[in-house]
Amino acid sequence: MKQIILILLMFAYNLSMAQNIQVISYNIRLNTPDDGINAWPNRSKQVVALLNFHQADIFGLQEALIDQIEDIQTQLPMMKWVGVGRDDGKKAGEYSPLFYNSKKNTALKEGWFWLSEIPEKPGLGWDAACNRTCTWALLKELKSKQKFMVFNTHFDHRGVKARFESAKLILQKIKELNTGHLPVILTGDFNMTPDQEPISLLTTELNDSQSITKEPPYGPIGTFNGFKFDSPLKNRIDYIFVSTNIEINQYAVLADSKDQQYPSDHLPVFVNLELQTEK
Repeated sequence: MKQIILILLMFAYNLSMAQNIQVISYNIRLNTPDDGINAWPNRSKQVVALLNFHQADIFGLQEALIDQIEDIQTQLPMMKWVGVGRDDGKKAGEYSPLFYNSKKNTALKEGWFWLSEIPEKPGLGWDAACNRTCTWALLKELKSKQKFMVFNTHFDHRGVKARFESAKLILQKIKELNTGHLPVILTGDFNMTPDQEPISLLTTELNDSQSITKEPPYGPIGTFNGFKFDSPLKNRIDYIFVSTNIEINQYAVLADSKDQQYPSDHLPVFVNLELQTEK
């Protein structure tokens, strides 16, 4: 009887140490008046409401300009963020920022690099049309003290070689930065469907969360809507990848809308994941 009780206590302890985290990857579409009714001032509250309602502990955004980042943080004051503008390493151009709930996590280290031949400084990579960055943070979950790493990026929309080399670079940087073999989460708009080679390359080292979710995937397959409410939603170009020491409990593409309008021209990808106990 004592042996059974001990086994149950050990099981309960291990269960309590496994941490569930809600993560969202979301291309929020840059703030430009050219979008008319879909311009940022008309949808910022809807974006924030979505992130808040789904209780995202961590979210990686793409196409965010500094005014959008500040707007989101003002409305979600518990969220802290990491990142730089892609054009000058300061505030110019789009960011790929990482937000995390400061009441649940603390950042031990943070950084960023450019998806290029010289990742330490701003610049175009290979055949890319735009400067592209990857933002990362080493986080510690305050309750369990569990450490893990999160990377967030936005691949080029035109450069075929740039996308392939970017995938190689990110896998290389994960190995360089994650010397403790901690759980790793990679969020982003990769501008590619699952059948394309760079996505296959990423899945040689990381799991596509959609393919390993314990519950069936929820929502549409595609993540790009182009602000069209009647979009067929067939093209999946936004992803959350995870290392093998992370389990995915739930995966969803969130088709939240209001008055037949989407908050962005992309749909957010959501996962409920579980960090495995450190050994």
